[in-house]
Amino acid sequence: MRALTWHGKRDVRIDTVPDPKIQDPTDVLVKITSTGICGSDLHLYEVLGPFLEPGDILGHEPMGIVEEVGPEVTRLKAGDRVVVPFNVSCGTCWMCSKGLHSQCETTQVRERGKGASLFGFTKMYGQVPGGQAEFLRVPFGDQLPINVPHGPPDDRFVYLSDVLPTAWQSVEYADIPPGGTLTVLGLGPIGDMAARIALHRGASKVIGVDLVPERLARARARGVHTLDLTEYGKDTADEIRRLTDGRGTDAVIEAVGMEAHGTSGAKLAQQAVGLLPSAVAQKVTERAGVDPLAALNLAIDAVRRGGTLSISGVYGGNVDPLPLLTMFDKQIQIRMGQANVRRWVDDILPLLDDSDVLGVEDFATHRLPLEEGPQAYATFQAKKDGMVKTLLQP
Repeated sequence: MRALTWHGKRDVRIDTVPDPKIQDPTDVLVKITSTGICGSDLHLYEVLGPFLEPGDILGHEPMGIVEEVGPEVTRLKAGDRVVVPFNVSCGTCWMCSKGLHSQCETTQVRERGKGASLFGFTKMYGQVPGGQAEFLRVPFGDQLPINVPHGPPDDRFVYLSDVLPTAWQSVEYADIPPGGTLTVLGLGPIGDMAARIALHRGASKVIGVDLVPERLARARARGVHTLDLTEYGKDTADEIRRLTDGRGTDAVIEAVGMEAHGTSGAKLAQQAVGLLPSAVAQKVTERAGVDPLAALNLAIDAVRRGGTLSISGVYGGNVDPLPLLTMFDKQIQIRMGQANVRRWVDDILPLLDDSDVLGVEDFATHRLPLEEGPQAYATFQAKKDGMVKTLLQP
């Protein structure tokens, strides 16, 4: 089959690789029809190379048609249409029973001290082959895949793999009071969708902060009050307070993570680690990694006293310095973590009817053949061509 594979920093390629096969009796094989490129994929493209090997298949936002099922699978059959969550979760362990699918005890990567395995990620999360490919082996066939109806376009459902549950969880964790206010830092796919969900769920004002004109325009068209970071700079938090009676918003969703702008020292440190031999770089990252923290520091500044900070942006450092005095003094509540995809599916599915209240069917800015995946990565990383969300179609 054809698949998008990692070969080095900013070097992904379309290769011919062996077709996946049924390995366990509960496996299913899925023929991929659409698969997204996520902002987290850029972390692999740019920063987390020490934890990858040439030929690793990327991608964790796939959907498609069941091609084959293992002998113990009873819920699905060949021809069914499914979305595959990015967490590799069994659905039956203690953690999964608590709705913590990102901490699945069956697939935890214990040798690295990490939570559940993830499709198409790194050694830190199981090194499971990903979904930017023609076919994908999916374990736990009776629990993991999300069965969706035939008929509507893939765009209606594909975001159940990651974007929708990650954005939904970020809003849930933000704990916005009825009629309350929210700031979303970063209007990429997760931040954009989180703003839409917050407005749908009754937030009185959502302020979106970004520095990419196309992202700001998309959010503004959906009713978000947008602030251009290039215009407000260090005064952004002051402007957020001005818009909220001097207090700051009730909650802030930080949807940027380690890609934050404005902290050149940490960025240079990340790049320097990337030049080390892989074995050394892994140890440095896991034990002494430092992330750019501009977005996180802005979030702490912009949230009101007694407010809530919800972090969905991905971080990889283990010794990040945090302003604990400020956080304690402001009495900030913080929730964070990988989305528990299966936990939120039943809440989200009713919104994916023909009314399309969240605008999923025109959410993608680009739909490209899988073969154009390498160029799509380069364009997305450079924030060019108005690219916000890309779906690859094998």
